Amino acid sequence: MAYNYEDQGKKPFAENIEGMTLDNENFRTTIWTGEKLQVTLMTIQPGDDIGLEVHEGIDQFLRIEQGEGLCQMGPSEDNLNFEKEVKADDAIIVPADTWHNVTNKGTEPLKIYSIYAGPDHEPGTVHKTHEDAENDPNE
Repeated sequence: MAYNYEDQGKKPFAENIEGMTLDNENFRTTIWTGEKLQVTLMTIQPGDDIGLEVHEGIDQFLRIEQGEGLCQMGPSEDNLNFEKEVKADDAIIVPADTWHNVTNKGTEPLKIYSIYAGPDHEPGTVHKTHEDAENDPNE
């Protein structure tokens, strides 16, 4: 099925989020940005990770649709005192101001959709690769 991967921000949206997540090949694709919510799709290649990060004042929900990984969270980047293996159908909830990372520990791409409350990325953000995300001056 062909999906529209352009950011549909502030427009009504109803779509097969699982299908979109599984079909997404980009490291990050932002599909909806509103004033208080943002939805992105992620594909993390085997051995790669989201990248250790913190979202100031922003809660985050992640849902794994495919693959397996390791979720780490904590109060500082050198104190990730929460660690849990995650797999397809698992949800991860990251409280605002919590350092976190998810690493793909499997042999297939880790497919995730993420909901930020409120938005964290520029509307329409697409990062084809993890390197593109790291080199984005807006990140």
